[in-house]
Amino acid sequence: MNGKTAGRSLGLSLWIVLAVAFLPGCIFHRHREPSTQLNPGDQPDKILYERATAEIRRGRYDVGRLTLQTLINTYPDSEYLAKAKLAIADSYYNEGSVSGLTQADAEYKDFITFFPTAPEAPEAQFRVGMAHYRMMAKADRDRVEARLAEVEFKEFLLKYPDNRLKSRVKNRLRQVQEVLAQGDYKIAQYYYQRGVWPASRSRYQEIVDRYPNFSQSDNALWYLGQSLERMKKANEAIPYYARILTDHPLGEYVEEAKERLTAMKQPIPRPTKAMRARAEADATHKPGRDIFSRLGGMLSSRPDTSTTRHGPVRLGAPPPSEAQVATTGTAPASATTSVVAQPVSDASLSAGQPVDTKPAASGASGATASSDKNAASGSPTGTEKAASSTPEKSSATSEAPAPKKKKGRLHIFKRIIKPF
Repeated sequence: MNGKTAGRSLGLSLWIVLAVAFLPGCIFHRHREPSTQLNPGDQPDKILYERATAEIRRGRYDVGRLTLQTLINTYPDSEYLAKAKLAIADSYYNEGSVSGLTQADAEYKDFITFFPTAPEAPEAQFRVGMAHYRMMAKADRDRVEARLAEVEFKEFLLKYPDNRLKSRVKNRLRQVQEVLAQGDYKIAQYYYQRGVWPASRSRYQEIVDRYPNFSQSDNALWYLGQSLERMKKANEAIPYYARILTDHPLGEYVEEAKERLTAMKQPIPRPTKAMRARAEADATHKPGRDIFSRLGGMLSSRPDTSTTRHGPVRLGAPPPSEAQVATTGTAPASATTSVVAQPVSDASLSAGQPVDTKPAASGASGATASSDKNAASGSPTGTEKAASSTPEKSSATSEAPAPKKKKGRLHIFKRIIKPF
């Protein structure tokens, strides 16, 4: 028994020694951070960049950004300068908070400004839009971020039409426009239910023109036509009823649109095969939501984009509708009208109004411009005509009373001596 007890004690002691020897090493090895692979001949800017990116990967964003900023300030000609600025923007983007995404927007735009031809510039532009997309609220709330996301995604498609991210950008742009259209549709329904036809008409018109891929665009077309009819503008409602039949052949208001066109003695248009196939594809991909998913959507702060349709996106201004052309006779003026700026003299800025710095030339031009009027009215020419070219000064001079002559000290004696 003593031998067995001694053997057990010896084995237990051996296990304790092994645990003391190897357990701390295992613990420290488990919590040891992966070290950055650096070579003895690496340049200091590379060492700083590698250390900073390692800190960012570990979630220590502040330390990583401080190291990257040190690299930028110390080595302004480094080959890692563009990568450092992009890494700073990525760190804010990956942080995910509202302040982080806001700062990421500024950092990505700063990167695009300094490195517009860098291969990472398209992805930076995409992430600018995604920063606003991730801060986007529901359709019935503030839509500032949705508007900004739409602008940035359109900017990407205009600047990089052949980039590999084009399909992803288009998909996000459709989702953003779906949210914007949902907000306008709710407002339009509010006005329509209360009989405010001009207000409902303007909201439905905006949806139809700007968001043709909206999931409820056929409903918007129908209510737009109904609003126009209640405003005694039935002729302007005809093209919108026709679009229900051509663009949404499987929509909810197809039969009602046919009845209205028949009542107004208008032809019934037919959809093309491509539009019918697209409508069938949208109908098959329509998501079904159970009660739990609906409850989760109500509790979530994210907007609902599950009903987004897949169709062509519109980048420029919407074309004029047939109703607008029929009403005004011309298309609306382009928003890109050129404006010519002319230099202003310092005298004009000081006086707060245009001041002629060349009186001779201005007098000649004024005389030429008013020659016909003077000839017809028989007004004099010459110096009087030149004076009439500056109406402000002449009118001011004519209206002002003549200054009184000052009386001297001996004016009383002059009055007494004058009769003699």
